[in-house]
Amino acid sequence: MFIYSILKFAFSVHNLLGPGLLESTYEGAFCVELTQAGFPFERQKVYPFYYKGEYIGAYIADLVVDNRIIVELKSVSKLTDVMTAQLINYLKLSHIQVGYLMNFNSVSLEWKRFVNQKQGM
Repeated sequence: MFIYSILKFAFSVHNLLGPGLLESTYEGAFCVELTQAGFPFERQKVYPFYYKGEYIGAYIADLVVDNRIIVELKSVSKLTDVMTAQLINYLKLSHIQVGYLMNFNSVSLEWKRFVNQKQGM
C-alpha cells in the first residue's frame, strides 16, 4: 500500500504540472503530496562516502520516504544508465531496499523500480 501511494503521488504531480519544468519544481510538489498525506520524509538526504575508511565525499538522494524508499527525481529527455547507477549506489550506501527513478519530463511519467540486492558498499 505504501509503495502504491508513492506512485500515486508521482502521477498526481505529473498530471497537474505536466512535463518541461525543473527537477526542483517536481521535487517540491512531491514533498507537498507527502506532507499532505502525513508521510515522513527527508529531502536532499546526505549519505557520506568512505574509501578505505576515509571520508571522501557525500551523495545526496532527492527524497527518502519513511527511511524505506529512495525517490530520485529527474526532468530529462531520457533516463540513462548513469542515472540508474546513481540510484543503485544510493540504495547500497543507505542500506535501503527499494528505490524509484522517476522522469517527469515526458508526456507520460517514466518510472523504474529498483531493489537493493546487496548490503552496503
